[in-house]
Amino acid sequence: MKKYILFVLTGAASYGMLSSFAKTAYREGYNAAEITFAQAAIGALLLWMPVLIKRIKEKQLPSLANWRLLLAGVGIGISTYTYYLAVQYIPASLAIILLMQMTWMSIFMEWLLFKRKPLTIELYVTAVILIGTVLAGNLLHAGTFEFSLIGIVYGLLSALTYAIAVICTSRLGTKVPMFEKSAMMITGSAAIIFMINFNTLWHSEHFDGRLLQWGTFLALFGTVIPPVLFTKGMPKIGAGLSAILVTMELPVAVLCAHFILKEEVNSLQILGILLMLGAIIWLNIWKEKKPVVVTAVSA
Repeated sequence: MKKYILFVLTGAASYGMLSSFAKTAYREGYNAAEITFAQAAIGALLLWMPVLIKRIKEKQLPSLANWRLLLAGVGIGISTYTYYLAVQYIPASLAIILLMQMTWMSIFMEWLLFKRKPLTIELYVTAVILIGTVLAGNLLHAGTFEFSLIGIVYGLLSALTYAIAVICTSRLGTKVPMFEKSAMMITGSAAIIFMINFNTLWHSEHFDGRLLQWGTFLALFGTVIPPVLFTKGMPKIGAGLSAILVTMELPVAVLCAHFILKEEVNSLQILGILLMLGAIIWLNIWKEKKPVVVTAVSA
């Protein structure tokens, strides 16, 4: 159980790095469509390589029976793209707060879709995490922000599609090999990003070596490492706990913004990070004492 929790936490931490590096790429003239498509396309290629090598050795073709995983990847693609768009319109701290709404969204979506009623401790921990999110995201100083309605909509859409992706990852294709499952999902992600941004990408003048570098870096930490770790860990611990653990993305995002973008981190933000970490540790200890049987639906 511990190693699967660590897998999900590490994947979330990798995601937390992305917004700071994406903003750095924006400063070099690239846009969200170019960055997200390069990230997803290169990530899909990297994930398919070990799958195809294995299949060639076994003299088999990858199975298309689990095509629903491509649809699950659509959620990942839309979430990534809308989150990067949100960062363009609103402060990064507010964007990550909106994204973290997927915590309660996924728990209650699982309740509505699969009749798994949230545990009392999950509700308590979620409440603590949301309080920590407000502090860590510096929302108490929201009066200094210049709000953008479209940015807020993009942020909430990112949270909703992220929650869908978490549920799909934990419920679908539990018997599919890890790399093949991730490759199929990220292929779906790349496809939806390309379809949404076809016109922008077709007329782009930024497909150069530097974009390839950015795409490869972001693919490793935003497309390859997290999905592989999530695919390995989430089916073992369930969507509810997974949704709570991925909130590790927030403190990592705040710290990266501080060290990479030189954004100020105040004492309230540090308190918020500590609250979140404390809640996660509390839940993990409780889960070990009273393990919950997770029911998975194979694709």
